[in-house]
Amino acid sequence: MNSPRRASGPDTAPGSLHWIHDGYRHRVTAWPEAAFHREVIPGRWEAEDPSPGALASAALGVGGAAWRRFLEYVPPEVRGLLHRYSHGRMAALLVALRCPDLIPELQQTPVLACFLAAHPELRGGGAAAWAEISAVHGREGAFGLLQWLGLPASRQALAILRRVAEPDLPPRLLAPLRASLWEPAVRSQLARVPALDDEELFLACHALAA
Repeated sequence: MNSPRRASGPDTAPGSLHWIHDGYRHRVTAWPEAAFHREVIPGRWEAEDPSPGALASAALGVGGAAWRRFLEYVPPEVRGLLHRYSHGRMAALLVALRCPDLIPELQQTPVLACFLAAHPELRGGGAAAWAEISAVHGREGAFGLLQWLGLPASRQALAILRRVAEPDLPPRLLAPLRASLWEPAVRSQLARVPALDDEELFLACHALAA
């Protein structure tokens, strides 16, 4: 599933999602195939994970009506998860497709999907490592994922992440939030807030930078 391959067939199939980023067309074919592709030349599509920029463009390029058609064919557990997100829905779909064994974990801690979708950048670049993510989760559960992503592998940090009210965080917030969660004073501050919104998280990151 991670290896690029050519894809043929109509690029406007019912239930598929389409958008444009950086001059290239992208798509997700309808369930149950639900594969990501990029059009490398007109009429020729290749399987490819969308970049963070392409995922961000999908938030603007894929409208509500297209999502509703797509979600009609999606299993209930995946549909319920994706309804938790707005502008980060495509990133959550990517994680759910690449690591379906993580869906129960994401239902408990949906903000993890944002970190996992951005893991190549957060871990210093390189190729996506979906098989490794699944293996880490299978061996060590949620705390293993936190450690692998460079987050504190503690109950307090996990509890904070689970209280993020809107789980599709802006990509620019992920690395600063990760750094902030290593600070005991920041964790203590965030642990006292019942539901964390973007403003609370930005303030915590700003306090660390100051």
